[in-house]
Amino acid sequence: MKRIFITNDDGYDAPGLHALIDALRPLGQITVVAPTLEKSASGHSLTLTRPLRFIEVDDDFYKLDDGTPTDCVFLGLNKLYGDDIRPDLVVSGINRGANMGEDITYSGTAAAAMEAVLQGVPAVAFSQVCEGHCDTVDYTLAARTAADIVRRILDAGFPLPSRQFLNVNIPPLPATATPPMQVTREGRRAYGNHAETHRNPRGIEYYWIGLPRLDWIPDAGEAMTDFEAIERGAISLTPVQLDLTAYKQIEPLKAWLS
Repeated sequence: MKRIFITNDDGYDAPGLHALIDALRPLGQITVVAPTLEKSASGHSLTLTRPLRFIEVDDDFYKLDDGTPTDCVFLGLNKLYGDDIRPDLVVSGINRGANMGEDITYSGTAAAAMEAVLQGVPAVAFSQVCEGHCDTVDYTLAARTAADIVRRILDAGFPLPSRQFLNVNIPPLPATATPPMQVTREGRRAYGNHAETHRNPRGIEYYWIGLPRLDWIPDAGEAMTDFEAIERGAISLTPVQLDLTAYKQIEPLKAWLS
């Protein structure tokens, strides 16, 4: 029986998480550790200034009291499993909304997969792209996609080397659609500066960072970007590596120092 560890960044009661659990349950032994609260855009953050505790929700299903997705993976792998028993795969998602381009660096969903590969366990992150504010999201297509990809991984092995994870984005299509899968590279986001200004009843000013539009910058290259794949109605599969070194700049930087 294969062991599958599941987490997310939308919280333990998020519909996307439960759609993922239902889709993957026939494929192996499921263990779930998810944040108590939504931790979107938490990035690869660990909680170091206060204690954390597992709260059992159901059999092999825990919420981590106000922990981040990275906390969930770090503690789940090291306390619920151990040195001699590890899961065969960590699956993060299904996120409500896209995780493409430089948004990967903000994403708690992607960060959970990042922590898994740092701990030596293969990982894949799933995100359902949606339009507007994602008020209503149908995860049927995303759940079916997750089951397909996870089944391939468990049967044929993880397709990437160590310290790399797979980032998957599903386009906003009807549940009955059968979009193609496209291997992509990370695109370039066009970021805005939307931050709303408000005042509380005592007149003190406060700010609320707004929801940016999913704008992107066309970028010619050897492979299609994740943004372009989604625009074309394809499922985007991006291999992501943890090494952020700008290798082409090593020699120019040496010359600059000389």
